[in-house]
Amino acid sequence: MQKVLVTGGAGFIGSELVRQLVTQAECSVVMVDLLTYSGNLASLAPVAARPNYRFVQADICDRGAMSQLFVQEQPDAVVHLAAESHVDRSIDGPLTFVQTNVMGTAVLLESARAYWVQTAPAKQQTFRFLHVSTDEVYGALGEQGLFTEQTPYAPSSPYSASKAASDHLVRAWYTTYGLPTLITNCSNNYGPYQFPEKLIPLMILNALAGKPLPVYGQGSNVRDWLYVADHARALRQVLAQGQVGQTYNIGGGAERSNLTVVQTLCTLLDELQPREKPYASLIAFVQDRPGHDFRYAIDASKISEQLGWQPTVSFEQGLRETVKWYLQHPQWVEQIRGVAEQRLGLLDKQGARA
Repeated sequence: MQKVLVTGGAGFIGSELVRQLVTQAECSVVMVDLLTYSGNLASLAPVAARPNYRFVQADICDRGAMSQLFVQEQPDAVVHLAAESHVDRSIDGPLTFVQTNVMGTAVLLESARAYWVQTAPAKQQTFRFLHVSTDEVYGALGEQGLFTEQTPYAPSSPYSASKAASDHLVRAWYTTYGLPTLITNCSNNYGPYQFPEKLIPLMILNALAGKPLPVYGQGSNVRDWLYVADHARALRQVLAQGQVGQTYNIGGGAERSNLTVVQTLCTLLDELQPREKPYASLIAFVQDRPGHDFRYAIDASKISEQLGWQPTVSFEQGLRETVKWYLQHPQWVEQIRGVAEQRLGLLDKQGARA
């Protein structure tokens, strides 16, 4: 049974991947998470009692803890998802993002390398370090075009800059030391268990509470949406069959403007949880995010052609399942309520916190 060390496994994407690895891939999973504000062990309740799952609370920036973890667990692979991930938070507190996303990745790479060089030659050949990143490292697109694996990096926010830096570190550890690494860059994820500072769960929970639905600017910014279960399947495919040293873009092929997403959510809620007034009456246009990238869209042809992965869940189907999940899991929602209620990332004209 392959043993996989997953960092950030109590987060949104990480918990989906862990659930799949434990129940579908029949891997032995060691899940590492510091349990900061967005980490939630309740997202792993379905696998918590499984004998092939173990949780370790630790900080990826702690070299001693990471080195000890590798020695104790002797993993066959690492999937690195631990990261600060919300753009608005990065505008408020950029140094936290640099510390976790850049220094944390460097510490993890060095700990993995120290472990890898002393393993048997056969295990050195099969060991993999998969670094999970974002399409935001590429910057913004105009109305046409797609991000490919060859698109130059042009990050706009402290978050995307920190992820770009971590991508470069991973490539450097492959080129310089030969550590067998892989990188994925994904489009916007959505689905069950997502922390409600992100657009879709925030809108669902605000709507159910009768609160305004804040849409940045005029809602014209476009994102490519990827259902989280499809993303986790792609990560498993890259881990199993990806070529060492390569990058794979993972996209859902579902471009929508932010306003269209919110309007679609309102229509679904009108159907599934009707109220006196249409939910769309709650939409409120608010001050745009500083440096808000206009459009992201992924060309996922490489992973499709080389590894045979395709998204299986349409945006309409995935959004319906997501809304239904939040309606059916009020206890999970209640555990994290209040943490994400304050809007972050507002600056005044002098660049200070508004």
